[in-house]
Amino acid sequence: MKNGGRRVVITGVGAVTPIGTGADGLWAGLAARSSAVREITRFDPTPFRSRIAAEIPDFRPQDHLDAKRAKRLDRFSQLAVTSARFALTDADLDPAREDRDRIGAMMGSALGGVAFAESQIERFRAEGPRGLDPALALAVFPGAASCNIAIAFGFTGPNSTNAMSCASGTIAVGEAFHAIREDRADVMLAGGAEAPLAPMTYAAFSVIRAMSTRNDDPAHASRPFDEDRDGFVMGEGAAVLVLEERERAVARGAKIYAELAGFAFTNDAYHMTAPRPDGRQAARAMHLALADARVAPVEVGYINAHGSSTPLNDATETAAIKHVFGDHAYRLSVSGTKGYYGHALGASGAIEVAICALAMERRWLPPTINLERPDPACDLDCLRGDGRAAAPDVVLTNSFGFGGINAAVVLRRPD
Repeated sequence: MKNGGRRVVITGVGAVTPIGTGADGLWAGLAARSSAVREITRFDPTPFRSRIAAEIPDFRPQDHLDAKRAKRLDRFSQLAVTSARFALTDADLDPAREDRDRIGAMMGSALGGVAFAESQIERFRAEGPRGLDPALALAVFPGAASCNIAIAFGFTGPNSTNAMSCASGTIAVGEAFHAIREDRADVMLAGGAEAPLAPMTYAAFSVIRAMSTRNDDPAHASRPFDEDRDGFVMGEGAAVLVLEERERAVARGAKIYAELAGFAFTNDAYHMTAPRPDGRQAARAMHLALADARVAPVEVGYINAHGSSTPLNDATETAAIKHVFGDHAYRLSVSGTKGYYGHALGASGAIEVAICALAMERRWLPPTINLERPDPACDLDCLRGDGRAAAPDVVLTNSFGFGGINAAVVLRRPD
């Protein structure tokens, strides 16, 4: 059902990130304009080329989940369920008072519980099968994120978790949007969760030289669109949004952050790690998302870019934006916010949709921190310094992932 379905709005924002927890904590982290990237403390990073990451410093699952549930879930599911709880509270939705057949959950995670599985290897080697945590089989698959949200709140509507690399969270939001628009649900919890900070998992990305080696200056390592960028910085985190059918939200007097208006995704069919050099399919994802939203390119005022801080990605994304927006590309405000919280892989897109929703409600566009020497190939109006006070009517956010995945979401100011 294209363009003819029900309208969908964002009524709740929940997040657990390296720069803050909950909608207000995430926003305060952005307002602080500083990076959470540090030398890794979760394990000894000295054997690796890259030794930095954006860790969540103060997450205690028992502060947000009952002790029994917290013990049964691995970290990525703990982050997912906690973010969902924050989002429901923010939306003022009580699951016990809702038709739970009409509420579902869609999540994204590139790696799911792989880091938890990694932690069990030594136990298996030392003690054999009896040494394994009984939760292992139930924790390792990415679907544990959406399934545990459903179990925690009794939601029996549409449920899935995709594992489409770094576009996973964005795709989850888009698919949940379509579920409501097509009348398969009235409310969806949608987002992404990632907890990849374990030695072997981290090493897998370090060995392919995808990550920054600015180990002597971690806070400035993630620097989207900067001439001196040298790779992404791994992070962890989660974000979940409450998406709701518009008339229902209005009728109950819900706070509405933004209308979710369009979504699309494509594939480069080119290479597992490198983006297609001409950016054609990234541009096509943006074109299709704008068409899905019935929005002309000149109506867009702000883009929260994927901006991974890798040499190829940032330049290719810039070229794709120019292809879509033409001369208007230079009138757009653009920021890449991964300098704050690193790249939480499959959760990043959901975090960035959340940032867009908050920016539209609070009328401030965050800067691209660490952008000191703009790359001439990245010559758009990339916000720096204090960001920009602005109230764009239409916002677009991009996510690109390994395997050539390109995803775009369009948000519109609520009328």
